[in-house]
Formats: sequence, C-alpha cells, structure tokens
Amino acid sequence: MKRSFSFLLVLFFLISTTVFSQAETDTLKLQESFNYGKSVAVFGGSVSVIPESDSAKVLWEERLGMTITNYGVPGAGFSSLQGKSMQQQVDEAGVFDIYILWASTNDYTNDRAIGTYTDYSEFDNYDEEKLTTQAGGINYCIKKIYEINPKATIYFFTSSKAFNDRGAYDPFYSEGMVKHVDMQKKISELHGLPVLDQFLLGGYNIYNKDLYYRDAIHMNELGYKKIGELQVSFLAFPK
Repeated sequence: MKRSFSFLLVLFFLISTTVFSQAETDTLKLQESFNYGKSVAVFGGSVSVIPESDSAKVLWEERLGMTITNYGVPGAGFSSLQGKSMQQQVDEAGVFDIYILWASTNDYTNDRAIGTYTDYSEFDNYDEEKLTTQAGGINYCIKKIYEINPKATIYFFTSSKAFNDRGAYDPFYSEGMVKHVDMQKKISELHGLPVLDQFLLGGYNIYNKDLYYRDAIHMNELGYKKIGELQVSFLAFPK
C-alpha cells in the first residue's frame, strides 16, 4: 500500500512538473513576442467595446503585457455615414505602438456602400466624396494613423459572423457580408497590413451560436474568450 501511494505521489509530481514547465515555456515564448508590453489603441463598433469584449482583451493584457485604450463606439462603421465612424475615432487618437482596426458588422447591416479598394487613395487623389464607402473609410483610417505615428504597427481584425440574417454568416450568399470582409482583406493587402480573418477563423456557426453569442450579433463572455485566444496567437506571432 505504501509503495502504491509512493508511486502515485511520484507520478503526480512528474505530471505536475511537466504541466507547469509547459505553461512556463509558453509564457516565456509570449514574452519573446515583438509585441509584448506594447501600447494598443482599438477602434471599432460595439463588438470591440461592449463589456463582454473585456474577456478577450484581458487575455492580451495577461499574456502579452499590453496596455489597451478603447476608442470604439457602438453603432460605428468605417463609412462616414455610420455612427461615430472609425474615421472620427482615429482622428481623436494619440501615439500608440499598435493600432487595431476591429471591423464591426454595421456597414453591412446598414447597407453602406462597399466601394472599391482605390476609394480615398493615391489612385483617386484622395477623393473625399468616397469617405462614405467602407473602402474609403478604411483607407482614411490607415492614412491618418500613419500621419499620427509614421512608425505605427497596424493590424486589421475582420468582421466576425453574425446571425441576424443569412448573409451575415453564409460566405457563399451572393449579397452577404463576405463582400465587406473581402474588401477589408483586399485593402489590408494593399497596405501590407497583417489581417486576422475572424469571419473565417472565429469558429462560430448556427450550431454553436447559442453557446457563444448573447444575441444575433454580439458574443457573450465565453464567445469573446474563444476569439481572444485566436487574437492572442495572432498578436503574438503575426504572419
């Protein structure tokens, strides 16, 4: 009996040591990230700023040592017509190490024009009439951030899936939000910005939405923790 107890005690010690060693190794790897300890500004709509979103951002703080300032406003989009737009949010920002453009669903939900990737760019001589489109708004935000901080690192988080209509989650629906997401990625590619495709990689669907969403558009704390794990991996080692 004593030998069995001793064996179990040793086994427990070995397993515990392995687990703790792995956790310590993972922590050290995160601390080696180029982005560890950086200051971060976040722009977006309600999905970027509601209280539940803190369960994602607290992971950035705990694992990457980031300090976070939120500029997001419920109802905002990239289009100048959409609430306190992300254009206005960026106008109010100061100097940070990292700027995150966290796309909402509002431009899609409110039927704002997608535009083309050349809207408000060097290709149309920065035509301010194009600031009403999602594309024009994205280009404005990127240009303005570099004017504020030429050394800025900018990351783009695409819109996540929503479940208020088929187009908000079906990537093959011809009039769906995927068109807005595709434009978000296209402009990020134009400017060489790392982009996290939350629409594709978020892992949300009609079968698990009741577990991870508080309503048709907004995730609950568990949903944000799920996306937060993905965001930490992306922010730690962006490709």
